[in-house]
Amino acid sequence: MTRFGNGARIDIQRRGTEIFVTGELNVHTVADVRLALGQAIDGGVGDLVVHLGDAEIGDATGLGVIVGAHHRAMRAGRRLVLADASMRLERLMRATGLHRVIPLSVQRLPQPMILPA
Repeated sequence: MTRFGNGARIDIQRRGTEIFVTGELNVHTVADVRLALGQAIDGGVGDLVVHLGDAEIGDATGLGVIVGAHHRAMRAGRRLVLADASMRLERLMRATGLHRVIPLSVQRLPQPMILPA
């Protein structure tokens, strides 16, 4: 586990292939998050799955670090896959057109069950 100032954290599930980002990605945390993502990209092969279910994109720099990681992965012959994305991130990705270039898996809340009376 790597913890950064201001609450951002990266947990390595499988070195070089799967990580969890927790906390806010903003101007205060992206430098460290960028470094950790770069190390994950350089340290593996195939898809790099980045779980964002507990992360929040705080500002444009947070989205920028994702785009930068995507480009770095492409240069390394890899693919960045975003998993467990919030509805807010999905809307942001669709508004910017990034959903067409970066694979995105959206976290859905379970549907309420209607019980018989």
